[in-house]
Amino acid sequence: MVPSPLSSVIASLWRPGRLRGLLGALLAVALLWACLPAGGALAITAPELRAQRSFQDLNPDLRGRNLQQQEFLKASMEGFDLREADLRGAVFNATNLRQADLRGADLEDVVAFATRFDGADLRGAQLRNAMLMQSRFRDALIEGADFTDAVLDLPEQKALCERASGRHPVTGVATSESLGCR
Repeated sequence: MVPSPLSSVIASLWRPGRLRGLLGALLAVALLWACLPAGGALAITAPELRAQRSFQDLNPDLRGRNLQQQEFLKASMEGFDLREADLRGAVFNATNLRQADLRGADLEDVVAFATRFDGADLRGAQLRNAMLMQSRFRDALIEGADFTDAVLDLPEQKALCERASGRHPVTGVATSESLGCR
């Protein structure tokens, strides 16, 4: 009997090392296929693009808006009016909030990594439990802001302590106390 080309291929793949590799590849394809939504391809969008798509027409006047748990990734929001906005749980990643008006804004549980608050007005803002690592607050107005349990870089915390004054209008906590100033 003369071996067919198909039987030669099967015989070459049947070796233990190659068979294991082939079975692993088939299993990976089967798992990927099972994870695809019924009816089509799987689309993955980068967080930066999701944020751009959801806020591509950001209005500089967001005063009093409910913006809970929104993502602002690499957004340019310089000079925006965010007074009394509800930003609880929002994410600001490498966002420009220079000169932004955040008076009375609720920034509780915010994550603001590498965000610039230079010259921002944070008077009476609530930043309880905020993650503010690598964020900068040069010349920001912080009178009456509540930073209770916020996480800041030590040099930034010390710089804020130098100008901390007032008490938060709702919580009654002194800004200096909320920053852990000595």
